[in-house]
Amino acid sequence: MIHQCCENYDPNQRVVLSPSGSVLFHITPEAINQMLQSQSARPLTPLSMQLLVDQGAKLSSSQITRIAQLFMQPDSQPQRPPPFLHVWFNDIGKVLVNMISYILGYNISEYVDETILVMLSMFTPGRPPAVQYDYATFIADRIHEQFMNLERERVFKNTSYIYHLILYNHPDNFPIFLKKLDAKGNRRSVIFWTPVLHHIFHSPYNYCEFIDLFIHPALSLLMSSPPPRLTDEMQKILQLSKNYSIRDWYFYQDHTVIRIYGCELAPYRLPKYVPMRLFALEYFRKFGNTDMVHFYSRNKKAQLKINHQLGPFIFNKREEA
Repeated sequence: MIHQCCENYDPNQRVVLSPSGSVLFHITPEAINQMLQSQSARPLTPLSMQLLVDQGAKLSSSQITRIAQLFMQPDSQPQRPPPFLHVWFNDIGKVLVNMISYILGYNISEYVDETILVMLSMFTPGRPPAVQYDYATFIADRIHEQFMNLERERVFKNTSYIYHLILYNHPDNFPIFLKKLDAKGNRRSVIFWTPVLHHIFHSPYNYCEFIDLFIHPALSLLMSSPPPRLTDEMQKILQLSKNYSIRDWYFYQDHTVIRIYGCELAPYRLPKYVPMRLFALEYFRKFGNTDMVHFYSRNKKAQLKINHQLGPFIFNKREEA
C-alpha cells in the first residue's frame, strides 16, 4: 500500500491522488494537525533528526542522571553511557519512549539512544514539556522525503500516519464502527476512532480483519480496480500450467485457504484478501511438509517445482521448512 501511495504522490502539491486524479489526502503539517486535533498556543520549536543528533552528543552527565532518576527504575540506574535498554525504564518512561519512537519513526525501542533521551529530557512528571516541538512539520517532511527516496532506499518508517490519513479523509469507505466524538460531543483525534489500526495485544480485531476491513478498502481507493482475493502472481504460483497443477485454493465467505497436494498439515485460515507476506509463509509451510513427508524423509530428491523467493521471504534449504 505504501508503494501505491508513492506512485500516486504529487510532490509539488504534496498530495496523494486517486487514479482519477482527485485528492485522497495531503501530506502537510495542516493535514496532520487536523486529523490529530492538535492545536498549540505556544511557539513551536523546529524539529529535525540532525538537531536531535547534535543535542544528543552534547547531553551532560547531570542531564542523563536527571532523566534516569525521573524515568528509569531505581534498580536499573545506568552505570555506563547510552544507549540504555528499554526494560530499564519505569512505566511513565516507557510510555514517553514509545511515544517519542512513534514520532521519530522507530519501529522498535529495544534500546533508547541519545536522540530519544534529548526529547525525554524536556519532560517533568506533572508539568507541561519544557519545549513544544513542531511535530506536524517534522512528520510531513519525513513522509515527503521517504516518498521521494522510496524506490532507491526501499524504507518507509511512518506507515501508521498514512493509515490514519486515509481513514480520516475517507471514513465511509471502511466497514468498521468509528467513534469520532467523545462523551461531550467533541471531535476526537483520529487515533481514537477505532482499534483496528492499534498494535495491542487485547485488540478486538485480529490481523485478518485488519487486512479485510482496512487494507483492502484502502487499496481500492488507490488503485483503478479493487485488488482480487488472490493476485495473478499467487494464482500462477499455485497452478503453473494446465499440465502442472499440484496446488489450488478455496474462497470462503470470510477467509481463504490454499492447498498443496500431499501436505498433511491443517490449513491456516488466511484473510479474505490475501497479502503476499501471509501467502508466502503458508506456501513455504505447506510445501516444506509435502517435501519432508514424501521425499526428504525417504531420501528422495524432491520432484515439486517451488518458487524460492516470495515477497520478503527466501526458501533455500529443506531443513528450514
